[in-house]
Amino acid sequence: MSAAGRDADDRAPVARVPDGYDPHAFEPFAVTVDLAVFTVRDGALHALLIRRGQEPYAGAWALPGGFVLPRESAERAARRELAEETGLAEDVVAELHLEQLRTYSAPDRDPRMRVVSVAYTALVPDLPEPHGGGDAAHAEWVAFGSQGRLAFDHTDILADAHERIGAKLEYTCLATSFCPPEFTLGELQHVYETVWGTVLDRPNFRRKVLATPGFVEQVAGASRLTGGRGKPAALHRAGPATALHPPLLRPEGRQT
Repeated sequence: MSAAGRDADDRAPVARVPDGYDPHAFEPFAVTVDLAVFTVRDGALHALLIRRGQEPYAGAWALPGGFVLPRESAERAARRELAEETGLAEDVVAELHLEQLRTYSAPDRDPRMRVVSVAYTALVPDLPEPHGGGDAAHAEWVAFGSQGRLAFDHTDILADAHERIGAKLEYTCLATSFCPPEFTLGELQHVYETVWGTVLDRPNFRRKVLATPGFVEQVAGASRLTGGRGKPAALHRAGPATALHPPLLRPEGRQT
């Protein structure tokens, strides 16, 4: 094929509205975004929640979120709503790695009208204390599992997001972000146990971590007493890897 032919094939097709097309043939619906943001605080997993300040579900816990504006992408709306409803600084929100979770589209998920939600999730190092704004009367980091039923279908979204971030710890080095710059393998294990809600076997965890290339690096000559009767524990720092090969899979059963 000639260069001219390749260039012609690479051109974007021209979009034309067909004659007689009726944009009102289908019932309109709104698009929202919902955000399930987790962190580890005081040794426990917490989710970022808001108290709704307006009906429906006034006074109930909910995920931060809101309606996508006409000239706005879903991701831009997610960051805007997160900043507006929690009071977190825009530069802080801009740096968060938000991962699209899934779309929730049950016809009756919102009592106001047909609403389809694009949900995002993130597991982040500790953020500043939030405060309410927009439709939120109050925003708070709430210990995961203590929040009870949330407004709309947000209980399901939060559960799906928790499963997603648990999987991220299996395949990425994200857990080291929640440890001090120099940490013991016991401290790293505690992060996994906190997010997974699972008791891990210490020798097996240690063996898998040290056998994973680039996951952690031992700090030469550094150790720390951990409160037990044994010798001080060696200190490690995060290694250069970003993905775990092989993955560090959750054990089945043994839930806390």
